[in-house]
Amino acid sequence: MTARSQALKRERSTEKRLQPRFTAQFRSTFSGGQREGQGKTLDLSHGGCRIETDQPVVDGAAFECRIYAPGLNWPLRIEEAQVRWVKGKTFGLQFVSMQPEERVKLQQVIANLHIEPK
Repeated sequence: MTARSQALKRERSTEKRLQPRFTAQFRSTFSGGQREGQGKTLDLSHGGCRIETDQPVVDGAAFECRIYAPGLNWPLRIEEAQVRWVKGKTFGLQFVSMQPEERVKLQQVIANLHIEPK
């Protein structure tokens, strides 16, 4: 194996993300079981998001999540999202289940984030 292919293999093994992330600053809420909380969505992709919150969250927990993105009449609703990691006051959610019309809204929000000037 060449040095270049070894470097590519290491790079792929450390980056597990399948979709690009886009920076966001949206209010969000999450609830599941006996837990409820709110936070700020810091980035968003087709497969998940990163949220900052003061609420304690544990890896593996499942929530319903709502993201209040501008331009939407109603918040984006993810029926089930699973916590994949927790680091300090931020955590990563993977979107597990959402209605097709919510998926369309998510694509619209991401398209708007993609074209915003940096």
